[in-house]
Amino acid sequence: MRTLHCDILILGAGPAGLAAALAAAQSGKQVVILDDNPRPGGQIWRDGPQVALPPLARRYRDAVERESRITHLSAARLIARPSSHSVLFETAESGGIVHWQRLILCCGARELSLPFPGWTLPGVTGAGGLQAQIKHGLPLNGERVVIAGSGPLLLAVADTVRKAGGNVVAIVEQAPRSALVRFAMGLWRWPDKLRQLFTVAPAGYATASQVTQALGDDRLRAVIVRQHGKIREIACDRLAIGYGLVPNLEPALIFGCATANNAITVDAQQRTSQPDIFAAGECTGFGGSELALAEGEVAGYIAAQRPDSAINALKKRDRWQRFANALNATFALPDTLKEVVTPETLLCRCEDVRCGDVADAKNWQTAKLASRCGMGACQGKTCATSARWLYHWPLPQPREPLSPARTETLIHLANPDA
Repeated sequence: MRTLHCDILILGAGPAGLAAALAAAQSGKQVVILDDNPRPGGQIWRDGPQVALPPLARRYRDAVERESRITHLSAARLIARPSSHSVLFETAESGGIVHWQRLILCCGARELSLPFPGWTLPGVTGAGGLQAQIKHGLPLNGERVVIAGSGPLLLAVADTVRKAGGNVVAIVEQAPRSALVRFAMGLWRWPDKLRQLFTVAPAGYATASQVTQALGDDRLRAVIVRQHGKIREIACDRLAIGYGLVPNLEPALIFGCATANNAITVDAQQRTSQPDIFAAGECTGFGGSELALAEGEVAGYIAAQRPDSAINALKKRDRWQRFANALNATFALPDTLKEVVTPETLLCRCEDVRCGDVADAKNWQTAKLASRCGMGACQGKTCATSARWLYHWPLPQPREPLSPARTETLIHLANPDA
């Protein structure tokens, strides 16, 4: 087991984590970044054999790699919190403990999957999941792809599918056309986003629409789409579906940080409710890479006790926060999306638990007591998030270990001085 000491520990190496690390290191602090991905960049800057990273991502990655005050622990899973100012982690080969003076949570977010009949068929994936598969070399070879859900990620995934040789036959967006028009008309405040919209603006974009069923036997062959009360069937080979992002809150919760609206609560200087703990990026609410970079820079400077250096980053953050507010208002999810869920619809794909099996439960704990919901490989990260949205269950308190761990790591957790 390794033991490391640092001034500032950063959980997550996405845009927010990289920006925070650079700001803190350039302020003279010793920084450790702990990240569960094999390469820095998070989901938005995910690397792979079919990826051409944007210049901005490369600049941040190269700057972090050159900075001698930054230690980057990649492919490292957060396991537990042995004490108030330490974390236990594990890699494929070993594990260790990091002792820190200040902590910056840059834990990112995960996709929100809303169950519907047929969503467990082979060929149905998350929208971001399909994008990640393509970046890692998945060939599409003209396959027909439907992309459905809500938010700007659908457009980004469509662009990735086309570049990988796929045929996007439809984009199914739940938001109404009127909301999208209002949003587009306000993009003059953020010219870069307006240019992006014209770059990826698709054909076959259906608004006020929802995939209500996936059809097939041993794999997907078509989807049923409802638009303005009308039903149509679209033949396809793949369905990528995503209803926005949900912050990863488990690390914040084990440190006792307050949350609101399913995001970590922070003040104007990115401080959480706990002393010496900050948060930045998508774990504080969805806003895109520009907002994440600005929040990370603010958190890095403030944690390094250099508030004067954060002035420009604060201005950038406030500008992109306004964009995030407009984005989240445009793509807010209505309760009508729940109408497609039936008692037979699977909620927990790992353990084949149906929605009807847990519909009467009052919270996640009682659902797990009555079924095997959340007992599979994802340990509830997918199904618990879906269930909270479907049934308005309160946020459950996570238990340690946060990830599956080896016996020797758990022994060390029980006796960290061993």
